[in-house]
Amino acid sequence: MHIEKNFFDQLIHTIMNVKDTAVDTDKARLDVQRYCKRSSLEPIESDDGSLIYPKAPYTLDKAQRRVLCEWIKDLKFPDGYASDFGRCVDLQACKIHGMKSHDCHVFMERLFPVAMRELPDNVWKAVTEISQFFRDVCSYTIKVDDVTRLEKNVPEILCKLEKIFPPAFFNSMEHLPVHLPHEVKVGGPVQYRWMYPFERFLNHPKKKIGNKARVEGSICKAYLAEEISNFCSYYFQPHVDTKSRDLGRNVVDDDDLDSTIPELFQFSKGRGKGVQTRFLDSKEVKHARHYVLSNCGVLGEYERKFEESMMQKYPGIDLHDIWSKFSHEFSKWFQDFVIKSNETDEVIRALAMGPSRQVKTWRQFDINGFKFHTFDYGKHKATMNYGVGVISEEEIDYFGILEEVIELVYLGTINVFKTVLFKCNWMDSVNVMNIHEQYRLVDVNHSKKYPAYDPFVLAHQVYQVYFTAYPSLKKDKSQWWAVFKTKARSTVDVPINESIFQVDIAETPTLCSDDDDGVMYEDLDEMEEDASDGEEEEQHEEDEWDDTESWRVRIYLLR
Repeated sequence: MHIEKNFFDQLIHTIMNVKDTAVDTDKARLDVQRYCKRSSLEPIESDDGSLIYPKAPYTLDKAQRRVLCEWIKDLKFPDGYASDFGRCVDLQACKIHGMKSHDCHVFMERLFPVAMRELPDNVWKAVTEISQFFRDVCSYTIKVDDVTRLEKNVPEILCKLEKIFPPAFFNSMEHLPVHLPHEVKVGGPVQYRWMYPFERFLNHPKKKIGNKARVEGSICKAYLAEEISNFCSYYFQPHVDTKSRDLGRNVVDDDDLDSTIPELFQFSKGRGKGVQTRFLDSKEVKHARHYVLSNCGVLGEYERKFEESMMQKYPGIDLHDIWSKFSHEFSKWFQDFVIKSNETDEVIRALAMGPSRQVKTWRQFDINGFKFHTFDYGKHKATMNYGVGVISEEEIDYFGILEEVIELVYLGTINVFKTVLFKCNWMDSVNVMNIHEQYRLVDVNHSKKYPAYDPFVLAHQVYQVYFTAYPSLKKDKSQWWAVFKTKARSTVDVPINESIFQVDIAETPTLCSDDDDGVMYEDLDEMEEDASDGEEEEQHEEDEWDDTESWRVRIYLLR
């Protein structure tokens, strides 16, 4: 983490040409003239004998620096993703200062390719590759083949940087990334070795200092009191809310889910705040109902019967035309079919009858480890929690803005079934989405909306994204947003090998065998006598204990 921070500081200060911290100095230019063949960077002697240093291609001019600082000041991230970058920006001096290690970590791995897009193409590609190198090295899961690839690529990336930046840019810290892939091979993923958890923990006891004259004693006393209280909390009643039972940020307890009903009706998977009530119009009811029927996962049999019915109704129709009629005719056909067949399944009947027009709406909803805000509620906040993404059946990512969180209610004969839908304003991810061929950076045109009216998606299907514009003076970039996918803080993307877990299989009874009938001997001689009588019937292998010792162990355990 410290290598990444130091590398980032050196890189960003050089590109922004920050005084007293950048390496693009007069002496550095003279080194370029002496050791390198870069005529564009060599100083030019003026008529009065002074030296003029031309602008380096790897630095930003004052207008570009100001735009970049304003862009950093306006950055918004999802809840718990990063700190407020605006506190690190000095608009008057057009520089960045005071960024913590985690701030540098987020900026280096996620934002750097977007922030440096105004640089010349060869410079941008080099800094993008070093950014993605750090991102790959810091992955939660990484394959050995990928580590080998990183070991091969990082010297090439550093050589590209050496062809761009002056020799003064490179010190021991810029050399250390060469060794990081080997450390991953030896020590595993970096998350289990870096200093972030320890530094966060040290920040926690520092807040408990009561007597500044006895700092160590205050920390030790507060730490012991906290440990004792945490230990005692394990013996509280189950309904008592304690720190040890805290599930974490934006996490909802789903232990009480009913496996007998479809996943979309597992309402306890989410938690809403700021409830209101309204009525859906006919268009909203139609599309919400159709989306629920298409994604409930329990109507496969009825979909096959609908296909057969369409083939009988329209002889010679092909399969593609049948499913083009699905969104218009399936809901009515499904309702009529269930009524005629006297279906007894309560969930099927509730789905067939459709939802109630009266719905509840929330301005905030926590699900899948994410905190979502509607756009109207969150647009004035310092965080961006209204960006959503969903993957279609064709493995296409669709991105949009969350407009409303709606609870649909289906009335059964006995029970009431509820599901939550997100109403989103989708962008056109098919025609106007750019994915960089080499670096896989995703851009979407936020002014181009999805042409069809299909705003609804089930709440448990979405993941969270955030968008950012490009810090550019060019007008052609004003309509494009860079898209960044996020991962819930409560989840760790690690493959699980179930074969490594122990399985409790009692091949033989622990204390008594089947023919013992639970007999407990009061006299050791009686026990040994019975053991000797049964010696002829039992066949023991040479490496097993003898009968007497086996019985002694058994009687000891029973006592």
